[in-house]
Amino acid sequence: MSRSTHFAPLGTPPERPRCHKRRKLAALIAPGLAALCAGPLWAQSQAAAASDTRADVEKLDVVTVTATRRREPVRDVPLRVETLGAENMERAGAASLSDYVGGLPGVDVKTSGGPGRGAVTMRGVSVGEQQIATVGMYVDEVAFGSSSAFVGGANTALDLSLLDLRHIEVLRGPQGTLYGAGAMGGLLKYVTHEPDSSQFSGKLGVGLRSARSGALGHTEHAVLNVPLSQDVAALRVSAFNDHEGGYIKSVGKAAGEHINDGNTRGARISVLIEPVSRMKLRLAHTQQEIQRNGLNVVEYDTAKGQPVYGDMTRHLDTGEAYKTKTRLSSADFEYDFSWARLNAIASTQRLDSATGQDATALLGNNPAFDFVALDNAYGLRKQTQELRLTSARGTLEWLVGYYHTKERGHVGQRLWAQVAGGGGEMTLTTTGQPSEYRERAFYGDLTWNVDTTWSLTLGARVAKNEQVYTVFINEQLSSSAPSEDTAKTYLATLRYAIDKQSNVYFRAASGYRPGGPNSPAIDANGQVIPGTPTTFGHDTLWSYELGYKADLLDKRLSLEAALFNIEWNDLQQPKAVGASTIVVNAGKARVRGLEFAARYKLDAHWNLDGSFAWTAPKLTEDAPALGPAGSRMPNTARLAYTLGLRYAYDLAHYPSYAGLGVRRVGQRNAGFDTVGSSVPNFSQPAYTLVDAQWGMEIGRWQLSAFIRNLTDKRAILAADTALTAFGLPLNVTTAAPRTVGANLTLNF
Repeated sequence: MSRSTHFAPLGTPPERPRCHKRRKLAALIAPGLAALCAGPLWAQSQAAAASDTRADVEKLDVVTVTATRRREPVRDVPLRVETLGAENMERAGAASLSDYVGGLPGVDVKTSGGPGRGAVTMRGVSVGEQQIATVGMYVDEVAFGSSSAFVGGANTALDLSLLDLRHIEVLRGPQGTLYGAGAMGGLLKYVTHEPDSSQFSGKLGVGLRSARSGALGHTEHAVLNVPLSQDVAALRVSAFNDHEGGYIKSVGKAAGEHINDGNTRGARISVLIEPVSRMKLRLAHTQQEIQRNGLNVVEYDTAKGQPVYGDMTRHLDTGEAYKTKTRLSSADFEYDFSWARLNAIASTQRLDSATGQDATALLGNNPAFDFVALDNAYGLRKQTQELRLTSARGTLEWLVGYYHTKERGHVGQRLWAQVAGGGGEMTLTTTGQPSEYRERAFYGDLTWNVDTTWSLTLGARVAKNEQVYTVFINEQLSSSAPSEDTAKTYLATLRYAIDKQSNVYFRAASGYRPGGPNSPAIDANGQVIPGTPTTFGHDTLWSYELGYKADLLDKRLSLEAALFNIEWNDLQQPKAVGASTIVVNAGKARVRGLEFAARYKLDAHWNLDGSFAWTAPKLTEDAPALGPAGSRMPNTARLAYTLGLRYAYDLAHYPSYAGLGVRRVGQRNAGFDTVGSSVPNFSQPAYTLVDAQWGMEIGRWQLSAFIRNLTDKRAILAADTALTAFGLPLNVTTAAPRTVGANLTLNF
């Protein structure tokens, strides 16, 4: 539910090795069919095995990212960056944001019912219920989503399909200096393919999948790259359709099978123009619509920790369909002066979302009504402009930039009922909540490369925002509140190259979320409660990180480790006041953690992969709306890890692979144990999920098969405790049942 004054309670793959002809075929087929392959770990790996006939073993690929707004290899970036290859995720059956990053240790995707309804947090930076996101979202060089507390930006994280994506970059820790508001826990960046003006190419793909006891789902996608002028201009067009068959059933007045079925459709067009070698213009438009006929949540008994109505079953008196439509247009102009590179980036984006909620039980199952429903409509219009100048490489390197954004948001709510006996509709109340957000920011950094081993970077950002939040109740003006807020963030990084293959770094960085206005709090009679805060301030944190990165054993072994401490002040949190929910600042928190990741190419056949995160977030100062000092923060497991194994071989002389992936997530709290907390607690048990994958290449054709959740576990991925204070069941999102699928792709 929205933050309402009245409704608050409520490409061609790498070459694979060829095996000796005398090796028995059965011995090769068996591991492929038994494993049917790796999960999210192998989706991250870009490595491929070389031929047995070669004397050496192929090395792990070097992946280039833009985490520091410069193009450089991951190992040279002094912070934790992960890249998730889109093609590998597709082969593993990943279909939503929860599949992409939800299995990464130290990353949480709290979904509230399906794709497009998630909140992403990293390194424990979460109070459970977020009004403003703590993880930033980018598509290439464009910031996406609302920065305010009023348009559901924290709970509608961009859930982009794998539509012509190259990879996803996951940056851990605060990125406030270069990426601005909301990136205090980290950043997630979708990186798309650029058009190629050198040759004509394309891709066609189809896929089928089915969850246990669910209906059949299918996927179709196409990509076409057309040079318009050799080495000067190119056009790239892609389209995507995905049908989710559904696996949740419902009982009650709105009983049905596979109620969470629906479609995700999208298209992208991109034009690249390079009239001269130093100039480049990229124009792009992306459009996507997510539609589901119901949510994939199930009601759980909080005391027993079991489903109330049975396995994968929920109770509904009216349907809860939802639709989210996203449109993003951007232009990125780049010119290389040789001494510096200029980037001028502009974008316009629209987000429209409509959701329905069964509110019958919330209003006490009134016998006068067949059902009660709450309709929510969200709208966001956002424009951004960014101007950035980046120096050439040298002893002194610098970057300066200016960023401007303007947002207009609107939330409309209608609480209505169907009169008993099939009577007409009755509107009980409506609200309209328009909002405006403007921000201007200046940022920059300076790097001194002392010699070939030492480098020091200092950076800062100053941002000022102005906001207005207005509330209409039953079409009558209730309140209108403005606010102004200025925030500063800083960065300091010291990096030491031990040798050409390894380095260590120390990084101190800060991040923030904007403050904003509160509408007046009211009591049960609709009267304004005096003395409640009319605004809330920005919250800030400082992160101190010591890290190590290395490519060892002739680049067959890749290692990353990070030890960090985060100090979080003036936490933004929801607080119930009378019949309203407002945002307040209170309390402090600390997060301590250790992260480790490794990839090892054992030989021409075997790849090993693993990652680990130990995270310990807790309140260090009382936060009255949440809990006392010492309370554990929600949605973060103390221990999480992933393990993967992949075997490359030849099947009937065709390169093939098979693998297995395991991910383990420890126990998490959904809230706080304190009586009266605005985020009630529920203990989410630890879980282990196993995924498998198999595939082969036949010329230009690629065939892959996968099994997700091989052991068919009912792992609790997220728990929404908002309604438990009213005596209602807990809404839980579990891992989808065992899902078997296959994809067939043609590259040309």
